Amino acid sequence: MKLTATDRIILNSYRSFLDGLADYLGTGFEYVLHSLEDCENSVIKIINGHHTGRKLGAPITDLALNMLNKIQDENLDGYISYESKNKKGNLLYSTTISVYGEHHRIIGLVCINYHVDTPLSETFPVFKMLDMTANNMINENFAVDVDGLIEQAYAEASQQVMADESISANLKNKEIVILLYNQGIFRMKDSVIKVAKLMDVSKNTVYMHLRGLKDK
Repeated sequence: MKLTATDRIILNSYRSFLDGLADYLGTGFEYVLHSLEDCENSVIKIINGHHTGRKLGAPITDLALNMLNKIQDENLDGYISYESKNKKGNLLYSTTISVYGEHHRIIGLVCINYHVDTPLSETFPVFKMLDMTANNMINENFAVDVDGLIEQAYAEASQQVMADESISANLKNKEIVILLYNQGIFRMKDSVIKVAKLMDVSKNTVYMHLRGLKDK
């Protein structure tokens, strides 16, 4: 199979996706990105390859090809999950996910293999949170709509600024705008108008503070 330039861009975009999954889920999972352009050297990204001894440039496996055929022949939804064993007889829980390129062609595969005998403490880094203090935690606003997101972000920024006695009263609004800007809130549609309403100032005042940031 010959990949187009766009196909390669799409396929390579999965590299950072797998890095993120590996960081999040831990070392019990092996992550492999296959390119179907060259099945004899199909592995273009591999994380935790020590589980199988595979490295970059390794060929696609017979099982991965079999799963690909099942996805195509049985009109599955682009993926299939299954149980298997490696050469050592270790139990794996795996999934093979299709990567689609131009014209809805399957151009690659993401294969994730969970090695069941991995200690739980090494599988999910989330358990490390038990040793973290509140100061290490990052807050995330799970708002149900944009208005709610802006209101929550504003409330937290306002509380932080108002509690900081080192910030003079006439600079409070400016500091709130700076915090919201750094959080990316002003990427939202009509966010300036909504923030101005929450601050009880004109939208021009918010724009003035934003221009000051962009001029730096």
